[in-house]
Amino acid sequence: MLIDDLNWRYATKKMDADKSVSEDKVQAILDALRLAPTSSGLQPFEVFVVTNKDTRAKLSEAAYGQQQLVDGSHVLVFAAWDNYTAERIDMVRDETGEARGGVSDNIKEYYKNLKGNYVGRDAEVNFQHAARQAYIALGVAMVAAAEQKVDATPMEGFEPAKFDEILGLRAKGLKSVCILPLGYRAAEGDWLNGQAKVRRDPKVLFTHVA
Repeated sequence: MLIDDLNWRYATKKMDADKSVSEDKVQAILDALRLAPTSSGLQPFEVFVVTNKDTRAKLSEAAYGQQQLVDGSHVLVFAAWDNYTAERIDMVRDETGEARGGVSDNIKEYYKNLKGNYVGRDAEVNFQHAARQAYIALGVAMVAAAEQKVDATPMEGFEPAKFDEILGLRAKGLKSVCILPLGYRAAEGDWLNGQAKVRRDPKVLFTHVA
C-alpha cells in the first residue's frame, strides 16, 4: 500500500480551488510529521499551518506567484530554530523528563552533553543543522499526505525573509526553510497530472555493499 501511495503522489502544479482538505486529514498529516525522527529528538523547528486566505495570498506573492498556496486549502510552513540555545535544549530536557517520570541523572547528563556540543557553535551552522531536521519532517508529511490521498507540493521556491516577516518568525527565533501546500489536484490545467513517474534506475541509484 505504501508503494501505491507513493506512486499516486506527485508535485501537484495546480490545485482545485473549490476543494478543501478536511481537518481530520490535516490532523493526520500533522500527527505523522510530529512523530518524525530528528537528531537527538530535539525537533528544532515549528510548523505553521496557514489557512487564512489573505495571508496565503501574501505568501504566494513571496513565492513568486505560485498558485498552489492560494488554490490549496492549507499551507504548512516549516520554520527552523535560528540557533541552538541552552534554554531550548533545557526545554526539551524538561519535556522528556515529564514524559518519562522525571529528569533522571542520565537525562541530565545527556542534555548537558548536547549543550556542550551545540551551544556556542556558529549560529549559521546550528541553523543549517536544524533546517535539515525540518526536512526530515517534511518528507514524513508528504508520505502521510499521500496515505490520506491529499495532494502536497514541497517547495523551496520562495523568499524566506518575506515569509519570516509575514508570519512574524524573527521574533520567535525562527527562519522559514521549506513549505508544503495541501489541497487536491485540479482536473485540468496541470501539465504534470497523469504523466508517468520518472525515477532513476535502481541499478544506478542503489549500490549494495555485501
